[in-house]
Amino acid sequence: MPEALPGFPPLGESVIIAADTVVALEGVIFGKPRNPAEALCFLQALVGTTHEVLTGCAVLYKGEMTSFFARTAVTFWNCPTPLLAAYAATDEVLDKAGAYAIQGNGAFLVEKIEGSFTNVVGLPVAELAAALLEKGIASPCGVS
Repeated sequence: MPEALPGFPPLGESVIIAADTVVALEGVIFGKPRNPAEALCFLQALVGTTHEVLTGCAVLYKGEMTSFFARTAVTFWNCPTPLLAAYAATDEVLDKAGAYAIQGNGAFLVEKIEGSFTNVVGLPVAELAAALLEKGIASPCGVS
């Protein structure tokens, strides 16, 4: 096994966390838009609806992997198209599943959420903490 980099734990003791998020509406998956036009299409489909934000997470520690997912319901208000188009023209939408950032300027779209806010941001922190505690990777006082 290769040696760890200076200042980092040995590779076998490192915790590797991977996560990816998608937006889903009526069986259609909305990943990251390729351009502002596609972002506008995504936003127009989501406006006035309740959609799901799903994040799959995997944790690898000492050769053992555990995985879980989080689901949050997000409701958008009936935002007018010119406002959607202005938001879709920003750089913020291009690297976000569903073409919006709830933690950024896209917060104006959201009427309500049911579930984890951090899941919508892209990493369900409470669920991750619970998984790390359950597997003994972390303790209430720090890393085991």
